Amino acid sequence: MHIAVAGNIGSGKTTLTQLLSRHYKWKAEFESVDDNPYLDDFYNEMQRWSFNLQVYFLNSRFRQIIEIRESKKSVIQDRTIYEDAHIFAPNLHAMGLMPSRDFDNYMSLFLLMEQFIQAPDLLIYLRASIPTLVNQIQKRGRDYETNIRLDYLNRLNERYEAWISTYDKGNLLIIDVDHNNFPDNQEHLGEIISKIDSKIHGLF
Repeated sequence: MHIAVAGNIGSGKTTLTQLLSRHYKWKAEFESVDDNPYLDDFYNEMQRWSFNLQVYFLNSRFRQIIEIRESKKSVIQDRTIYEDAHIFAPNLHAMGLMPSRDFDNYMSLFLLMEQFIQAPDLLIYLRASIPTLVNQIQKRGRDYETNIRLDYLNRLNERYEAWISTYDKGNLLIIDVDHNNFPDNQEHLGEIISKIDSKIHGLF
């Protein structure tokens, strides 16, 4: 079984992935952040490094999906390949931070990859307002995230909502992070687990 957690920067994807992996004994697959060779450069000079960063993520996520499908274990994945292609890359292009030539090249590569992958059995989307995202980002204190602009986060949020409103590739569970403090509240985490149990039982 393939479970994936989607959401904007600072929405709590990694934390929820860790908590659910521990609870269900699922294997966790995380986003390549600490060993990503482009992140620091990207946040300092977005236009120069946007294409490199997005291709790195695309390659990393595609490899993850292949490994997940070949695995005999249930896996929970931190962020999906669809977010790269439907949210981050188009947003960079729309902001003038990825030239059309690079964006077209990127999308051509994604559409080719998409023919060889399957969507997650369950997608968990973490919906969060800008104040919540900013609070979470400040709390974890990653150096490369200190330069993230509010308008950048807001644009991403708008694209996430547009994507989720039309998502039809499989089961979907939406969690309102503004009203669910699952990292610090066991009762709130329990509510999420109950909802996931209902969704999973519906898969069989």
